[in-house]
Amino acid sequence: MSIDLKQLRYFLAVAEEKSFSRAAERLHISQPPLSQQIMKLEAELGVRLFTRTTRSFELTVAGKALMAEAAELLARMRMTIDTIRQIDRGEVGRLRVGIVGSAMWGPIPSLLERFQSQFPRVTWTIHELGPNDQWEALRARQIDIGFWREPRIDADVLKQAKLRQDLCFRENVCVAINERHPLAAQESIELADIAHEPMLTLHLDQSAEPRYLIQCCVNAGFQPTIFQEAAEPQTLLAMVGAGLGVALLPQTTSRIGWPGVRFLPIRSNPPSANLYIAYPVEGDAPVVRAFLNMLAPEEDRDLTGA
Repeated sequence: MSIDLKQLRYFLAVAEEKSFSRAAERLHISQPPLSQQIMKLEAELGVRLFTRTTRSFELTVAGKALMAEAAELLARMRMTIDTIRQIDRGEVGRLRVGIVGSAMWGPIPSLLERFQSQFPRVTWTIHELGPNDQWEALRARQIDIGFWREPRIDADVLKQAKLRQDLCFRENVCVAINERHPLAAQESIELADIAHEPMLTLHLDQSAEPRYLIQCCVNAGFQPTIFQEAAEPQTLLAMVGAGLGVALLPQTTSRIGWPGVRFLPIRSNPPSANLYIAYPVEGDAPVVRAFLNMLAPEEDRDLTGA
């Protein structure tokens, strides 16, 4: 049996119009090929769908049953086609987002809100992971995109892992310092001004970021004294607020307004806290493509205030 959707669509037009001529006009075809298709459909099914006389034109019992089934089938097919097209446009699906915690103090929440507003049928989840864990999750396809900060990953390493990394938002590092510290009275400081201060940092084995910041201190002319390490930026801020030391954190951290803490910009050659987005090169997932298309051009994504 070979019944196609065109035959069902033709049949449904005839059944609804109760006229071959009106159905042909509605379908923008001539009447003879329409009649031929209906006869072919009846032959394939082995049943009569219409009772025809010189004065009447009625559906048979089989025709009435097929009318209901065909209408439902064609409606489901239209919905299926619409859904497939929406999936291709990234309007339907799932997006798993890996992110470092400090990025949630910056532009990412508003970006996710805008994405949800534009793509309400996409389900997204946040996975707060350090850069190393995000790297492994991306390679294992456990997340679809990842956000991490400087230092950027080497291009050859990314190529081997079949991942791409794009600069997402520009940002600098600032110094989080206790509000009672003498330096806190200044509007900005040099990185070397904290050379003799106890340094509070994220775990050195957690990612390359804290080691990168230590190297920035070395480049500024001093080897920082690491007093305490912590797993979360909030823990560092709590210790800064208690007067236990200073911490180097992204400038957007200052949006928190942590009690007892001032955030001072670094005047000369501030270390970068740029935020990068990483995603698989292969696959071209429509939902990922839709998310990437929402990002503004690179030159418009500067959080430094410059």
